[in-house]
Amino acid sequence: MRDLAEQVAAWENDTTVQALTSDERQRVYIPLYQSHLPKLDEEGIIDYDQSRGTVKRTKLADQLDRYLSVEAEETDHEEIGREPPWEFYYLGVSTFSTIVLAGAVLGIPVLATLPSVAIGAIIIAMFSFVTLAQFMSGWTAREG
Repeated sequence: MRDLAEQVAAWENDTTVQALTSDERQRVYIPLYQSHLPKLDEEGIIDYDQSRGTVKRTKLADQLDRYLSVEAEETDHEEIGREPPWEFYYLGVSTFSTIVLAGAVLGIPVLATLPSVAIGAIIIAMFSFVTLAQFMSGWTAREG
C-alpha cells in the first residue's frame, strides 16, 4: 500500500516518488487507508487487506481501465460509453427543416414545387430517424 500511496502522491504533486516530501505522502496515504481503498474493496474493484497493507486488482478493475487511462480521452465516444452529441444532431435537423420551410414559403423554385405533405413527411422522417438512432444508442448501451 505504501508504494501505491507514493505513486498517487507523485502524480498528484506532479513530481517523482523520490522527490516527494513526507507531507505530500501523508496527504495521500491517510485518505487511501481510511476511505478510498476500503470503498474500492467494498465495490469489488480491488481486494484490499488492510491488516497486511496489500492491494490487488480484480477483474472488475481491468474492465475499468479504458475509462481511466489517458488514451480514453482520444478514443471514440462509443468505446468509452459516452453518448454522442444528440443536441447537435437535433439542432442540425431543426436548422435544415427551418431552411426547407422558409424556402417553400419564400417560393424558392425547387422547394415551392414540393407539396406541403411532402415537406412535412421529410421533416417528420428526419426527426424520427434521429430519435430512433438515439433510442437505439441508449438501448444498446443498456444491453451491452
